Amino acid sequence: MYSTVMSGQMTGMIGTMVQVEVDMSTGLPGFDMVGELGNEVKEAKERVKIALKNIGMVMPAMKVTVNLSPANLRKRGTGFDLPIAIGILQSMGKLEELGIEEDFLKQIFFVGELGLNGEIRPVNGVMPLIQTAKKAGISCFVVPKENEMEAGVVDQVEVYGIGDLQELLQFLMTGKEGFQTCSVPIMEEQLNEAYEDLDFCQVQGQESLKRAAMIAAAGFHHCLFIGPPGSGKTMIARRIPTILPPLSKEEALEISAIYSVAGCLDKEKGYVTKRPFISPHHGITETALVGGGLLPRPGALSMAHLGVLFLDELPEFHRTTIDLLRQPLEEKQVHIARANGSYTFPADVLLIAAMNPCPCGYYPDFQHCNCTEHQVRRYLGHVSGPILDRIDLVVEAPKMKLTELQKGQKGTSSAEMRERIAVARNRQKERFHEDKILFNGQLSAGNIEKHCKMTREAEETLKSLYQKMNLSARGYHRILKVARTIADLEDQDRIATEHVMEAICYRRANETYWRR
Repeated sequence: MYSTVMSGQMTGMIGTMVQVEVDMSTGLPGFDMVGELGNEVKEAKERVKIALKNIGMVMPAMKVTVNLSPANLRKRGTGFDLPIAIGILQSMGKLEELGIEEDFLKQIFFVGELGLNGEIRPVNGVMPLIQTAKKAGISCFVVPKENEMEAGVVDQVEVYGIGDLQELLQFLMTGKEGFQTCSVPIMEEQLNEAYEDLDFCQVQGQESLKRAAMIAAAGFHHCLFIGPPGSGKTMIARRIPTILPPLSKEEALEISAIYSVAGCLDKEKGYVTKRPFISPHHGITETALVGGGLLPRPGALSMAHLGVLFLDELPEFHRTTIDLLRQPLEEKQVHIARANGSYTFPADVLLIAAMNPCPCGYYPDFQHCNCTEHQVRRYLGHVSGPILDRIDLVVEAPKMKLTELQKGQKGTSSAEMRERIAVARNRQKERFHEDKILFNGQLSAGNIEKHCKMTREAEETLKSLYQKMNLSARGYHRILKVARTIADLEDQDRIATEHVMEAICYRRANETYWRR
C-alpha cells in the first residue's frame, strides 16, 4: 500500500518542502530508503522500527520502500523520523483501522525526531520551516512538544505540540478534538527587555567614548576603541546594547529564525526579545565565526545579526579570521559554497571592537611602553587596512585620570542616551520608509547622495579634506554616513560643517597608529 506525508527541512536559512513516500508490498522482506540521504536520515529506519515496536505497532515482514522527494536534494537532519513513522503506519493500514482518514493526514505537516521509546524529540529550524510551509499553503502542523513555542510564533497557522507517538495517535483519532493549538503572539512591550546591571551611568569620565558609542548605536556604525588597559573600552562596549533601539516584530522574527536554525532559541519564550550581543573569544576558528561546517549552520557573525558583535582584544584574533569579515561587513550576508550547494546566512551586525595599541598596551606613552617599533608595527599589522576602512569610528580611549575616578559622579544614563538616540532613530525611520534599510550605517553607495544632503560649506570642507587625508571612496562614504547620524542626533535636516569635522575626527586614530 502506498502513502504520502508532508514534511520539510532547512538548507541553510532556506526551508524546503519534502514529500515522504512509503510503499509496502509483498516480496523479500527489507527496509530501503532512497532520495539522496545523509547518514542521520539513513539511521532513521532503525529509530522508526524500534519506536513503532515499543508502542505495540510491529512492522510486518514485507518489503518497505521510503522515498524522500525531491530526490536531487540532499536530506539531512533527524526531523524526518516522525513523517516516516506516520507513512509506515498508514501503509500498514493501522491508521485506517483507527478511523483516521487519508485526506485528514494530507492536510498536516509533520516534523520531529523519534526516541526508541516513541518519544518525539525536538529538532532545529522549526520556526523558519513552518514559515516556508505556510507559504506553500499548509496551515496545520504537528511538531515536537519542545518546539511548540517557537512554532506558535508564526501567525495564522494551527500548531500542535505532541510529546510521543501514543499521544499523536490519539490526536489523529479525535481529529484534533481536545487538543489546543499553541499561539505565541509577539508582544511589543517584551521587545525592550533590559540588560541587568548594565548602564552607562556606571561609567565615569570617557565622554568621548560615550559620544562615539551613542553615534554608533544611533546609526549602526562599526566602531573601534583603542587605548591602554583599564581605560574602560570593554566596559563601554558591553553597555552599547542598552542604548540600541528596541526590536521591531519583523526584526525579532528574523533573529529568532537564525537562533532556531542554530538550536539556540529559548524554548520557553519562543522568540528573541532583545538585540543579540555576541562576544567570541579571540581563539575562535574561522568556521565558528562566519559559519559553515559539514552541515552548514550560522556562526557567531550571523548569531549577532541586527545586534552587536564585540571583538575584544582585536589583534589577538588570527589575521585570516579577522579578514574573513571583509565581505560580510560590506554585503550584510555570509556566503558559503560547498560541493553540494551554496548557503547564505544574514550578517547585518554592529561591529564593536577594542584593542590595545601595542603588546604591552601603553604605546605611545614611552614612560610606560617597553615595546620596540617592530613589535608595535607587527601587533597593529594584525588589523589590516581593508578592515579599518570598513570601520566608521576609530576612537582613542585615554588613560583615566585620578580626579575623574575620585569625583564619584554618575555619568549620563543609558535611558538619557536612548532618548537622544530615539530622535535620530525617528528621523531615519521617516527618511527610509521607502527603502529596505533602517539605519544610516546600512546606506549603500548609491543611496548616500540621495539621503546625505550637505550645506555648501560642508561640501567644500569635505572636498578639501578628501585630498589631504588621501581617503578611499569607501572612507569618503563612511564619513558622510557618520556625519548624517551626527546631524540626526542634533535633529538637523542637512549635514553642516561641524558634523563633517566631528565625523572626520573619528578617523584621526588611523593616522596616529597605522599611517605613521
